[in-house]
Amino acid sequence: MGHILLPQLPQTRKWNQVVELLVSGAAASQLATATINAAERGLKAAIDDRGVLEVLWALVRVPLAARSGDFAGSLRSCGWEIHDAPGLLDIAVSLSAAVDARMPDGKGRTDLAEMAQTAAVETINATVGPRAATLWGSGPEEVRTAFAALATPSRFGAFARQFFARFSFKTINYFLSKVVAEHTGEGRRFPTVAEQSRFTDALRTHCREATAIVEEYAGDWFSKHRFETAGDITREETHGFLAYAMRTKLSGEFRRREGRRDP
Repeated sequence: MGHILLPQLPQTRKWNQVVELLVSGAAASQLATATINAAERGLKAAIDDRGVLEVLWALVRVPLAARSGDFAGSLRSCGWEIHDAPGLLDIAVSLSAAVDARMPDGKGRTDLAEMAQTAAVETINATVGPRAATLWGSGPEEVRTAFAALATPSRFGAFARQFFARFSFKTINYFLSKVVAEHTGEGRRFPTVAEQSRFTDALRTHCREATAIVEEYAGDWFSKHRFETAGDITREETHGFLAYAMRTKLSGEFRRREGRRDP
């Protein structure tokens, strides 16, 4: 990965609360909210992380490009280097390269951007891959058609939700794993790796359920901005979407599920 965001667990009251919850056997949902509170500064950095923004902007623009008369040309206008008939792997590789090209001073992606890029590729594979698969394979035209199908409010909303579910899980687990590692083993919270894996699965499920709140908002936002910009949604507009989705929708929903108010 890129730059390390949290080299060691900070000795703060909020992180001590995370440890206490973990040791006492708290549910994944409680630990997710406590981790968001403790890692608030790091998670807020995602909103202004250029790599994270580039990843999300790519997910916004690819369906629109697929609906245009020139799929590859539309992607090139967004700064992508891609050949005229891209397949699914070409899209994933070019997305990653486009993110790297936007990093300031030639620096690599941050850990947050790396997790966002991985979440995006996983989302593309899970969403577009099955739609592009036919009896004759997944050729460039099938891939383009599958991406184009995402350019509707309901389908883009579901697409965005999958991305945010994966990204929120990866970021929360990134911070929380530093605590979990210290409490895995005989006589600890997770006596076996299997127990730890079950907890991780529960955390993943919680993130998937919590991000339901993003789905309708993302679909409405996409529809509105697609109409207002004639399909030319900008990075700046996408940044506003990212900020509201992360700060208001997701953080608020995680806390609401635990009966807490936003600070």
